[in-house]
Amino acid sequence: MDTALALTTDMKLVLGLVGFTMVMFLFERIRADVVALVVLVLLGLSGLVAPEEIFNGFSSNAVMSIIATMILGAGLDRTGALNRLAGWLLRRAHGIEQRLMLLTGAVAGLNSSFMQNPAVMALYLPVASRLSSRTGLSLPRLLLPIAAAIVMGGGLTMVGNSPLILLNDLLLAANSNLPSGAATLEPLAMFAPLPIGLALLGASLAYFHFFGKKLERDDGKGATPARTQSYFANAYGIEGDVYELTVTADSPLVGMSLGEAEALHGAPLLLALKSNNESRLAPPADTRIWVGSVLGVMGGKQQVGDFAQNHFLRMTSRLRNFGDLFNPSRAGISEAVIPPTSNFIGKTGRELELRKQLGVSLLAINRDKSVMRENVRDVPLRSGDMLVLHSIWTDLARAAAGKNLVVVTDYPKGEQRPHKLKIALGIFAVAMLLALSSRLPVSIALMTGVAGMLVAGVIHIDEAYSAINWKTIFLMACLIPLGWAMDSSGAAAWVAGHSIEQLPEGTPVWLLEVALGLLTTLFSLVISHVGATIVMVPLAVNLALAAGGDPTAFALIVALSASNNFMTASNPVISMISGPAGYSGKELWRIGGPLSLIYTVVAVGMVNLMFWVDLF
Repeated sequence: MDTALALTTDMKLVLGLVGFTMVMFLFERIRADVVALVVLVLLGLSGLVAPEEIFNGFSSNAVMSIIATMILGAGLDRTGALNRLAGWLLRRAHGIEQRLMLLTGAVAGLNSSFMQNPAVMALYLPVASRLSSRTGLSLPRLLLPIAAAIVMGGGLTMVGNSPLILLNDLLLAANSNLPSGAATLEPLAMFAPLPIGLALLGASLAYFHFFGKKLERDDGKGATPARTQSYFANAYGIEGDVYELTVTADSPLVGMSLGEAEALHGAPLLLALKSNNESRLAPPADTRIWVGSVLGVMGGKQQVGDFAQNHFLRMTSRLRNFGDLFNPSRAGISEAVIPPTSNFIGKTGRELELRKQLGVSLLAINRDKSVMRENVRDVPLRSGDMLVLHSIWTDLARAAAGKNLVVVTDYPKGEQRPHKLKIALGIFAVAMLLALSSRLPVSIALMTGVAGMLVAGVIHIDEAYSAINWKTIFLMACLIPLGWAMDSSGAAAWVAGHSIEQLPEGTPVWLLEVALGLLTTLFSLVISHVGATIVMVPLAVNLALAAGGDPTAFALIVALSASNNFMTASNPVISMISGPAGYSGKELWRIGGPLSLIYTVVAVGMVNLMFWVDLF
């Protein structure tokens, strides 16, 4: 390779645009996606990219793959899969903190292998909050290990994060500018980085397992954001778990109405009823209880157990009949205020038939800082009363639309479809199997899954549009041509050649790779992981050719290192947890800095093992 390549006007323009992009991203005076659009326009006006190719980034396989993963992730979210996962994690951990941390991190990392990292973190924030409220572990102790595992797990597949999705397109684009005699670069298979991702995920879990308590702040308080289970327990005395009680032939409840059963001494909260193979949340008070009916109740284990024993009911904590109804993504406890204009003022819950008319159960009333829980259905409502309700979220949304209640709880506004879980998982599995086939591009395989979820009703088309983060799409699609210009103008080859000239003769390949990984990490702190990948992959390919290394291995190290940021909010995953956990910048650098160095060492070592490169 000619390392004495002359610096042309086109090279100067491209390098100037790269510098402009870095400066604008660093000072954040203009939004990153707007900067990317300006760069795209300048590339077209300057002629560095042909007019007929300037907008090809929007139709690239990388962009379409990211759109597909966003929609697939939203489809899985609609089924409440990860909310079910929280309960499973709690059961499997058996109350042991270290086991809970390892399980949660491992599963979160595996989830991030097929969904965009910010989407996975968004799904795990309520999971972490629930785990914190149930175990007493503070959010700072939970969130950073989960976030690190999600970032590490993104390296398990070629669709785990944006840099890896971009990589294959950039490798194919580099082929048109390879020197004569150089081998053509082939795209990487779906699970090509799996060994690397497993090693990275294992390193993250080990790091927090052995050093987490020493490094992380623990304020000794569980999560108590305003709408968690612990909040309702402290404010209203509403606590305990959900159980199923089956009515036997000897039970005195046979023939009673639900309202009469609620009035019995020591009765827990009766929230659901299954009778004649029909399950219903917030059943009307006049509904009759018969032999074989199943009650969904909430209360302390001792209270529910005593009630079951005294009334000849079979008790189980496993929700065989009400699993979907009590899924936190579909139903839960909320607060609502009675406004001055409400038609409910002066009427009782019994008169309003809240369960029959609105599908909500009234659990308690907070009036003038006094909490009422006994016979609340017979209390006339006043303006300003805070009602504690249990309902399906869609029923709550319909009740709020009537203007007689003002819901103050943040709850899922979109329709949840836990009954579609198996269908969604089946469609997703088919999409992954198609992605494994070398006959189909990953983008087509993933879009097949999107089409399947839309047809099956797992997600609706308007919800799919809403799931797409257009800022990310514009950022990536507008910067992709900058990578092409880096390569086609010769700017990447010029930088690579002059870099090699400055190094001592005989510098080992592995040292170049480590330096490349660290440089990419530094770039990602400034110009985002997408920008760092687009700028550095052409440089990595040319550097490998100049040094006698494997261009694909060098490019893969760049794509992996672009996500190696655990220290600043420029990583979208870290930015999402900084607020809820209250991490300071100093804390993130103290904990994330060593983890980033470990990441670089593991990534470079595993890439070399995978490609069997001569390290020396």
